[in-house]
Amino acid sequence: SRTGIKERRIAADDEFTSDMGAKAAEAAMEMAGIKGAEIDLILVATATPDMVFPATACFIQTKIGATKAACLDISAACAGFLFAVEIGQQFIMSHTYDTVLVIGAEKLSSITDWTDRNTCVLFGDGAGAAILRHRDSGSHGLISSHIASDGNYSHILWMPGGGSRTPITKENADDRLQTIKMSGKEVYKQAVIAMVDAARKAVEKAGLTIEDIACVIPHQANVRIIEAIAGRLKIPVDRFFVNLDVYGNTSAAAVAIALDEANRSGRIKRGDYVLLVVFGGGLTWAGSVMEW
Repeated sequence: SRTGIKERRIAADDEFTSDMGAKAAEAAMEMAGIKGAEIDLILVATATPDMVFPATACFIQTKIGATKAACLDISAACAGFLFAVEIGQQFIMSHTYDTVLVIGAEKLSSITDWTDRNTCVLFGDGAGAAILRHRDSGSHGLISSHIASDGNYSHILWMPGGGSRTPITKENADDRLQTIKMSGKEVYKQAVIAMVDAARKAVEKAGLTIEDIACVIPHQANVRIIEAIAGRLKIPVDRFFVNLDVYGNTSAAAVAIALDEANRSGRIKRGDYVLLVVFGGGLTWAGSVMEW
Protein backbone atom coordinates (compact mmCIF):
# COMPACT_ATOMS: atom_id res chain seq x y z
CA SER A 1 0.00 0.00 0.00
CA ARG A 2 2.94 2.37 0.58
CA THR A 3 4.75 1.58 -2.66
CA GLY A 4 1.93 1.26 -5.20
CA ILE A 5 2.98 -2.28 -6.11
CA LYS A 6 0.06 -4.70 -6.54
CA GLU A 7 1.59 -7.49 -8.63
CA ARG A 8 5.01 -8.76 -9.67
CA ARG A 9 6.42 -11.30 -12.08
CA ILE A 10 8.86 -13.95 -10.86
CA ALA A 11 10.94 -15.96 -13.33
CA ALA A 12 10.81 -19.74 -13.30
CA ASP A 13 13.61 -21.63 -11.55
CA ASP A 14 15.11 -22.60 -14.92
CA GLU A 15 14.57 -19.16 -16.52
CA PHE A 16 17.55 -16.85 -16.32
CA THR A 17 18.41 -13.24 -17.07
CA SER A 18 19.69 -14.19 -20.54
CA ASP A 19 16.43 -16.02 -21.34
CA MET A 20 14.32 -12.97 -20.51
CA GLY A 21 16.78 -10.67 -22.24
CA ALA A 22 16.68 -12.75 -25.42
CA LYS A 23 12.87 -12.64 -25.51
CA ALA A 24 12.89 -8.87 -25.08
CA ALA A 25 15.57 -8.57 -27.78
CA GLU A 26 13.50 -10.61 -30.22
CA ALA A 27 10.48 -8.38 -29.61
CA ALA A 28 12.57 -5.26 -30.27
CA MET A 29 14.15 -6.80 -33.38
CA GLU A 30 10.73 -7.69 -34.74
CA MET A 31 9.49 -4.14 -34.21
CA ALA A 32 12.64 -2.68 -35.79
CA GLY A 33 12.51 -5.12 -38.70
CA ILE A 34 16.06 -6.39 -38.31
CA LYS A 35 17.77 -9.78 -38.06
CA GLY A 36 20.34 -10.90 -35.53
CA ALA A 37 23.14 -10.81 -38.11
CA GLU A 38 22.63 -7.05 -38.51
CA ILE A 39 23.46 -6.27 -34.87
CA ASP A 40 26.97 -4.88 -34.31
CA LEU A 41 26.92 -4.51 -30.50
CA ILE A 42 24.90 -5.97 -27.64
CA LEU A 43 24.83 -4.06 -24.35
CA VAL A 44 23.07 -5.74 -21.42
CA ALA A 45 22.34 -3.66 -18.34
CA THR A 46 21.92 -5.98 -15.38
CA ALA A 47 22.73 -6.42 -11.71
CA THR A 48 21.84 -10.11 -11.93
CA PRO A 49 23.96 -11.62 -14.71
CA ASP A 50 23.66 -15.32 -15.42
CA MET A 51 27.13 -15.63 -13.90
CA VAL A 52 30.07 -13.36 -13.07
CA PHE A 53 31.60 -14.14 -16.46
CA PRO A 54 31.22 -14.49 -19.34
CA ALA A 55 28.91 -11.55 -19.93
CA THR A 56 25.20 -12.26 -20.10
CA ALA A 57 25.30 -10.42 -23.44
CA CYS A 58 27.33 -13.34 -24.83
CA PHE A 59 24.60 -15.83 -23.88
CA ILE A 60 21.97 -13.59 -25.47
CA GLN A 61 24.09 -13.27 -28.63
CA THR A 62 23.90 -17.02 -29.13
CA LYS A 63 20.17 -17.18 -28.43
CA ILE A 64 19.28 -14.52 -31.02
CA GLY A 65 21.84 -15.37 -33.69
CA ALA A 66 23.73 -12.08 -33.53
CA THR A 67 26.84 -13.74 -34.89
CA LYS A 68 28.94 -10.63 -35.58
CA ALA A 69 28.08 -8.58 -32.48
CA ALA A 70 30.51 -7.46 -29.82
CA CYS A 71 29.03 -8.14 -26.37
CA LEU A 72 29.35 -6.63 -22.93
CA ASP A 73 27.38 -6.09 -19.74
CA ILE A 74 26.82 -2.73 -18.03
CA SER A 75 26.70 -2.60 -14.22
CA ALA A 76 24.85 0.51 -13.07
CA ALA A 77 22.00 -1.13 -11.12
CA CYS A 78 18.58 0.46 -11.78
CA ALA A 79 20.14 3.19 -13.92
CA GLY A 80 21.81 0.66 -16.20
CA PHE A 81 19.48 0.85 -19.19
CA LEU A 82 19.95 4.59 -19.69
CA PHE A 83 23.71 4.25 -19.11
CA ALA A 84 23.72 1.58 -21.81
CA VAL A 85 21.63 3.68 -24.20
CA GLU A 86 24.11 6.55 -23.90
CA ILE A 87 27.06 4.20 -24.40
CA GLY A 88 25.39 2.73 -27.46
CA GLN A 89 24.70 6.22 -28.77
CA GLN A 90 28.40 7.06 -28.51
CA PHE A 91 29.39 3.98 -30.53
CA ILE A 92 26.95 5.02 -33.24
CA MET A 93 27.95 8.69 -33.29
CA SER A 94 31.63 7.75 -33.55
CA HIS A 95 30.73 5.61 -36.59
CA THR A 96 32.14 2.53 -34.87
CA TYR A 97 28.86 0.62 -35.15
CA ASP A 98 25.63 1.04 -37.08
CA THR A 99 23.18 -1.10 -35.08
CA VAL A 100 23.22 -1.49 -31.30
CA LEU A 101 20.94 -3.70 -29.23
CA VAL A 102 20.41 -2.38 -25.69
CA ILE A 103 18.77 -4.65 -23.12
CA GLY A 104 17.77 -4.19 -19.50
CA ALA A 105 17.19 -7.58 -17.86
CA GLU A 106 16.98 -8.73 -14.26
CA LYS A 107 16.21 -11.80 -12.22
CA LEU A 108 16.06 -9.95 -8.90
CA SER A 109 14.23 -12.83 -7.26
CA SER A 110 17.59 -14.63 -7.29
CA ILE A 111 19.19 -12.02 -4.99
CA THR A 112 16.18 -11.15 -2.81
CA ASP A 113 16.18 -11.98 0.88
CA TRP A 114 12.64 -13.27 1.28
CA THR A 115 12.88 -12.87 5.08
CA ASP A 116 13.55 -9.10 4.79
CA ARG A 117 10.22 -7.34 4.43
CA ASN A 118 11.96 -4.01 3.80
CA THR A 119 13.14 -5.29 0.41
CA CYS A 120 11.33 -8.49 -0.51
CA VAL A 121 8.03 -6.72 -1.26
CA LEU A 122 9.63 -4.47 -3.86
CA PHE A 123 11.46 -6.44 -6.52
CA GLY A 124 10.42 -8.46 -9.54
CA ASP A 125 11.89 -10.05 -12.67
CA GLY A 126 11.68 -8.93 -16.29
CA ALA A 127 13.42 -7.55 -19.36
CA GLY A 128 13.03 -4.87 -22.02
CA ALA A 129 15.07 -3.93 -25.08
CA ALA A 130 15.60 -1.31 -27.77
CA ILE A 131 17.41 -1.08 -31.08
CA LEU A 132 19.58 1.99 -31.69
CA ARG A 133 20.40 3.06 -35.24
CA HIS A 134 21.62 6.24 -36.90
CA ARG A 135 18.96 8.09 -38.87
CA ASP A 136 20.15 10.07 -41.89
CA SER A 137 17.01 12.19 -42.02
CA GLY A 138 14.69 13.64 -39.42
CA SER A 139 15.36 14.50 -35.79
CA HIS A 140 13.63 11.54 -34.16
CA GLY A 141 15.67 9.65 -31.59
CA LEU A 142 17.85 10.36 -28.57
CA ILE A 143 18.46 14.10 -28.16
CA SER A 144 20.28 14.40 -24.84
CA SER A 145 21.49 12.43 -21.84
CA HIS A 146 22.82 13.21 -18.40
CA ILE A 147 24.40 10.36 -16.42
CA ALA A 148 26.03 10.65 -13.00
CA SER A 149 27.26 8.69 -9.98
CA ASP A 150 28.21 9.22 -6.34
CA GLY A 151 30.08 6.35 -4.72
CA ASN A 152 29.86 8.02 -1.30
CA TYR A 153 26.37 6.54 -1.02
CA SER A 154 27.22 3.03 -2.19
CA HIS A 155 26.35 1.61 1.23
CA ILE A 156 22.65 2.55 1.16
CA LEU A 157 21.72 0.18 -1.69
CA TRP A 158 24.01 -2.75 -2.38
CA MET A 159 24.68 -6.47 -2.33
CA PRO A 160 27.75 -6.91 -0.09
CA GLY A 161 28.54 -10.58 -0.79
CA GLY A 162 29.51 -12.56 -3.86
CA GLY A 163 32.36 -10.42 -5.20
CA SER A 164 36.09 -10.43 -4.58
CA ARG A 165 35.69 -8.36 -1.40
CA THR A 166 33.40 -10.85 0.31
CA PRO A 167 33.22 -14.21 -1.48
CA ILE A 168 30.47 -16.54 -0.34
CA THR A 169 32.01 -19.29 1.78
CA LYS A 170 30.78 -22.15 3.91
CA GLU A 171 31.27 -19.95 6.96
CA ASN A 172 29.15 -16.99 5.76
CA ALA A 173 26.65 -18.77 3.51
CA ASP A 174 23.82 -18.34 6.04
CA ASP A 175 24.38 -14.58 6.45
CA ARG A 176 22.47 -13.74 3.23
CA LEU A 177 25.27 -11.45 2.07
CA GLN A 178 24.44 -12.28 -1.57
CA THR A 179 21.08 -10.49 -1.31
CA ILE A 180 19.92 -6.88 -1.72
CA LYS A 181 20.46 -4.56 1.27
CA MET A 182 18.79 -1.17 1.41
CA SER A 183 18.38 1.82 3.71
CA GLY A 184 14.91 2.77 2.54
CA LYS A 185 14.57 6.31 3.90
CA GLU A 186 17.98 7.40 2.62
CA VAL A 187 17.38 5.80 -0.78
CA TYR A 188 14.05 7.63 -1.08
CA LYS A 189 15.66 10.97 -0.25
CA GLN A 190 18.61 10.56 -2.62
CA ALA A 191 16.43 9.14 -5.41
CA VAL A 192 14.18 12.18 -5.46
CA ILE A 193 17.10 14.65 -5.39
CA ALA A 194 19.07 12.82 -8.08
CA MET A 195 16.19 12.12 -10.47
CA VAL A 196 14.95 15.71 -10.34
CA ASP A 197 18.49 16.90 -11.08
CA ALA A 198 18.92 14.43 -13.95
CA ALA A 199 15.56 15.37 -15.44
CA ARG A 200 16.30 19.09 -15.39
CA LYS A 201 19.77 18.70 -16.87
CA ALA A 202 18.64 16.34 -19.64
CA VAL A 203 15.80 18.69 -20.62
CA GLU A 204 18.14 21.69 -20.55
CA LYS A 205 20.72 19.89 -22.71
CA ALA A 206 17.96 19.11 -25.20
CA GLY A 207 17.16 22.81 -25.51
CA LEU A 208 13.63 22.22 -24.24
CA THR A 209 11.53 23.13 -21.22
CA ILE A 210 9.63 20.83 -18.89
CA GLU A 211 6.42 21.99 -20.55
CA ASP A 212 7.61 20.49 -23.86
CA ILE A 213 7.72 16.97 -22.41
CA ALA A 214 4.68 14.91 -23.45
CA CYS A 215 5.49 11.86 -21.34
CA VAL A 216 7.83 11.09 -18.44
CA ILE A 217 8.94 7.48 -17.99
CA PRO A 218 10.56 7.23 -14.55
CA HIS A 219 12.27 4.34 -12.84
CA GLN A 220 9.49 2.13 -11.52
CA ALA A 221 10.44 1.77 -7.86
CA ASN A 222 7.89 3.49 -5.64
CA VAL A 223 4.84 5.58 -6.44
CA ARG A 224 5.74 8.04 -3.67
CA ILE A 225 9.07 8.76 -5.34
CA ILE A 226 7.28 9.38 -8.64
CA GLU A 227 4.77 11.70 -6.96
CA ALA A 228 7.58 13.63 -5.26
CA ILE A 229 9.43 14.06 -8.56
CA ALA A 230 6.26 15.22 -10.28
CA GLY A 231 5.72 17.81 -7.57
CA ARG A 232 9.25 19.19 -7.72
CA LEU A 233 9.26 19.35 -11.52
CA LYS A 234 5.74 20.77 -11.55
CA ILE A 235 4.58 18.11 -14.00
CA PRO A 236 1.09 16.61 -13.58
CA VAL A 237 1.28 12.98 -12.46
CA ASP A 238 -0.93 11.97 -15.39
CA ARG A 239 1.98 12.84 -17.72
CA PHE A 240 4.02 10.06 -16.10
CA PHE A 241 3.82 6.52 -17.47
CA VAL A 242 3.60 4.14 -14.50
CA ASN A 243 3.43 0.34 -14.56
CA LEU A 244 5.12 -0.52 -11.27
CA ASP A 245 1.75 -1.66 -9.93
CA VAL A 246 2.03 -4.67 -12.25
CA TYR A 247 5.78 -5.41 -12.25
CA GLY A 248 7.29 -3.90 -9.11
CA ASN A 249 10.89 -2.73 -9.28
CA THR A 250 12.69 -4.63 -12.04
CA SER A 251 15.87 -2.52 -11.74
CA ALA A 252 17.64 -2.05 -15.10
CA ALA A 253 14.65 -3.56 -16.92
CA ALA A 254 12.08 -1.13 -15.51
CA VAL A 255 12.29 1.85 -17.90
CA ALA A 256 12.89 -0.48 -20.85
CA ILE A 257 9.67 -2.37 -20.11
CA ALA A 258 7.79 0.88 -19.50
CA LEU A 259 9.08 2.46 -22.73
CA ASP A 260 7.95 -0.57 -24.71
CA GLU A 261 4.50 -0.58 -23.11
CA ALA A 262 4.09 3.18 -23.52
CA ASN A 263 4.84 2.80 -27.23
CA ARG A 264 2.71 -0.26 -27.89
CA SER A 265 -0.26 1.19 -25.99
CA GLY A 266 -0.15 4.47 -27.92
CA ARG A 267 0.74 6.50 -24.84
CA ILE A 268 3.62 8.07 -26.77
CA LYS A 269 3.24 9.12 -30.38
CA ARG A 270 5.46 10.15 -33.26
CA GLY A 271 7.05 13.52 -32.56
CA ASP A 272 6.46 13.45 -28.80
CA TYR A 273 9.28 14.52 -26.51
CA VAL A 274 9.80 11.76 -23.96
CA LEU A 275 11.85 12.08 -20.76
CA LEU A 276 13.28 8.95 -19.15
CA VAL A 277 14.77 9.32 -15.68
CA VAL A 278 16.29 6.67 -13.42
CA PHE A 279 18.12 6.08 -10.15
CA GLY A 280 19.97 3.09 -8.75
CA GLY A 281 22.62 1.69 -6.47
CA GLY A 282 26.11 3.07 -6.87
CA LEU A 283 24.66 5.59 -6.48
CA THR A 284 23.88 6.06 -10.16
CA TRP A 285 21.29 8.19 -11.90
CA ALA A 286 20.46 9.38 -15.39
CA GLY A 287 18.03 11.31 -17.52
CA SER A 288 17.48 11.10 -21.28
CA VAL A 289 15.27 13.03 -23.65
CA MET A 290 14.19 11.58 -26.95
CA GLU A 291 11.91 12.63 -29.76
CA TRP A 292 9.77 9.64 -30.53
